[in-house]
Amino acid sequence: MSHPAHFISLGFGAGLSPKAPGTAGTLLAWVLYPLLRAPLSEPTFLFLLCALFIAGILAAERTGRALGVSDHGAIVWDEMVAMWLVLAFTPATLLWQAIAVALFRLFDITKPPPIRWADSKIKGGFGVMLDDLLAAGFTLLVLAVLVSLFGA
Repeated sequence: MSHPAHFISLGFGAGLSPKAPGTAGTLLAWVLYPLLRAPLSEPTFLFLLCALFIAGILAAERTGRALGVSDHGAIVWDEMVAMWLVLAFTPATLLWQAIAVALFRLFDITKPPPIRWADSKIKGGFGVMLDDLLAAGFTLLVLAVLVSLFGA
């Protein structure tokens, strides 16, 4: 936490959780989502997410170098930005948001192809951010199917 990049990439400290730091970061993102989303229009929020993604590349790169591990488990900004993207397209009910969180964690943990490929081949800050962006894409795909089957 000695540098602002570390504070960001460690998810304001959520990544320091001794158990399941990725889940801690995802849950913090869920809690913070209404505070980030409410005051912004949809285009402004999506622009903000792009900026936070780019900031995440830079912060994760610096923190990974400092920790000596490119994608250290304590780096959770990638989960947070990806979760905010997922929530932006999730029906605004507690049940659908909980389903979205569970699906995202499932894809982030199991890393089905091509997530596993990206995680193993693309290194540095961009690689850290990319695999969670792909997990968000899988989540949104499955969520869209579930919403179409069961309704929002």
